[in-house]
Amino acid sequence: MAKPYYITTAIAYASGKPHIGNTYEIVLADSIARYKRFIGYDVRFQTGTDEHGQKIENKAFESLCTPKEYVDDKAGEIKRIWDLMNTSYDKFIRTTDPDHEKQVQKIFKKLYEKGDIYKGEYEGLYCTPCESFWTPGQLVDGKCPDCGREVHPAKEEAYFFRMSKYAPKLIKYIEDHPEFIQPESRKNEMVNTFLKPGLQDLCVSRTSFKWGIPVDFDPKHVVYVWIDALSNYITGLGYDADGNHGPLFEKYWPADLHLIGKDILRFHTIYWPIMLMALDVPLPKQVFGHPWLLQSDGKMSKSKGNVLYADDMVDFFGVDAVRYFLLHEMPFENDGVVSWELLIERINSDLANTLGNLVNRTISMANKYSGGVIRDAKVNEPVDSELEKYVSETRIRVNSAMDKLRVADALTEIFNLFKRCNKYIDETLPWVLGKDPEKKDRLDTVLYHLVESITIGATLLSSFLPETGEKILGQLNTEKRKVTELGRFGLYPSGNKVTDQPEILFARIDMEKMMDEINARFPAKEPEEKKAEKKEQAAEEKPANVTVLSKDQISIDDFMKMQLEVGEVLSCEEVPKSKKLLCSQVKVNGGVLQIVSGIKNYYAPKDMVGRKVVVITNLKPAKLAGVESQGMLLCAEDPDGNLSLLTVDGDVPAGSYIS
Repeated sequence: MAKPYYITTAIAYASGKPHIGNTYEIVLADSIARYKRFIGYDVRFQTGTDEHGQKIENKAFESLCTPKEYVDDKAGEIKRIWDLMNTSYDKFIRTTDPDHEKQVQKIFKKLYEKGDIYKGEYEGLYCTPCESFWTPGQLVDGKCPDCGREVHPAKEEAYFFRMSKYAPKLIKYIEDHPEFIQPESRKNEMVNTFLKPGLQDLCVSRTSFKWGIPVDFDPKHVVYVWIDALSNYITGLGYDADGNHGPLFEKYWPADLHLIGKDILRFHTIYWPIMLMALDVPLPKQVFGHPWLLQSDGKMSKSKGNVLYADDMVDFFGVDAVRYFLLHEMPFENDGVVSWELLIERINSDLANTLGNLVNRTISMANKYSGGVIRDAKVNEPVDSELEKYVSETRIRVNSAMDKLRVADALTEIFNLFKRCNKYIDETLPWVLGKDPEKKDRLDTVLYHLVESITIGATLLSSFLPETGEKILGQLNTEKRKVTELGRFGLYPSGNKVTDQPEILFARIDMEKMMDEINARFPAKEPEEKKAEKKEQAAEEKPANVTVLSKDQISIDDFMKMQLEVGEVLSCEEVPKSKKLLCSQVKVNGGVLQIVSGIKNYYAPKDMVGRKVVVITNLKPAKLAGVESQGMLLCAEDPDGNLSLLTVDGDVPAGSYIS
């Protein structure tokens, strides 16, 4: 009988469309769930939406609809994105589901009757987006420590949960179960920052808004987010506060893995375990706080104007390309970075070159030299045994990484297998063997080893890129292997025939052309906060009294000696041992120029990248601080000597002449 495995994601807040960082979590969870099913577990995979609260009530009012109509729309959008990304969840729970709401009321009442919930009054500083109260000492620069937004004074009657009662028990549990909070660094933060200094009792009801689950014995109160949202992990399995649990709860609880973002780790490793202790319910086996997927300029937010969405990326590159990028680029503990350019680079290097080219040329060679028939002629050489060993042991390396939830490492191991196959082609030179009829058996043996290796790789890949794995196996005219067969090399049926026409799995992308298409569809928007800042500055500033020094007049012929072009800064770094100089690599019409400029006091290197600047490209090269400069960036200078780069408005390509 298969061992049960229960995995959950955090439930997405139904206030808007999930961005690519939100989508990362469901794709990560899906790859774990698919892999666990593949190796023989009976998996239950749950996700869903968190749909109550003041923020939802306010947004519904602004949208001229009821809160239920609002969350129906947003939950549908979230589910659409999850389905688009080919995620294999078993249940999509909504906190507006009637069975969930009923159990939340029963849980609240049970904790009240037990004495763990009591009525009091709350006064503090409230953040509406986070639905959290804070003390003045907890604020950061006078704002919410979680989201950085404004807070306002609030006072209301509320019910409180006796968190402090269970804190010592939770500390001991965490110390006795070192695997409970992962990664390890997150555990230390929870214990030392939140638990050991002392827990305050938790506000668990509200009266200042109505969009929530009513406290059935005190209807002017609605159940606050903590009990409502967190309890989805058990109500979705059929937990019953009266003890009449459904069969799914009996089978799958405690959860094997709560997969969440690091920003909500406190709620899942402190609030949630204490709630379960109070309910006499076993704690989940592990909570993994994954890092964030960031834009190059920080955490994604609509106010910053830097939000990317999964469906937009899929429109350009397909589901599996986006899945690969999300899974491969996110480090285990540190935040990852996402951009259109990075995605294109990864598609070209890994998916099109390493994988796509391997499958395509293997099938093409099989058709050219053997009529597509794959035959193991068993004319082996030492290089074959090396390949067999590496491929057969890949399953062990992948499993070791997945046991530690190092999904990016597991995917790297699979692509190392494909890289090893490409190396094998270079070692065996099938096109040379194909020229000698006496080497036909050796050639067939080589092609057999390639097809068998790719079959094993595609089987492992199917948990991460399911559509791609299926396509590869289809082109090889074979089926996905069982996990028990992956350590045995040579199971591909000798005499089997591959497809006549190999399908291109991932085509190489022209970076410049694709970015032009992307920028045309998604023109850069200035962040709202930046617009407001500029408006405020403009209102305060008075026109400067600028004195321009007169120089001798020149002729048009003198001016025409200068070659001015639009340049795009590709990279920039500080010049060692210089207090003023930056060294930029600038794309112009003739290629890339290295330009040294005295602008270090006005621009950070990272802020230079991507700028469209005005360049003198025919300036005689000179050395500044020992570094050769091959041109000049033009700047304006104000009365105080401050420099400002001359830049170009609009989508003008690098290398355009200025006349």
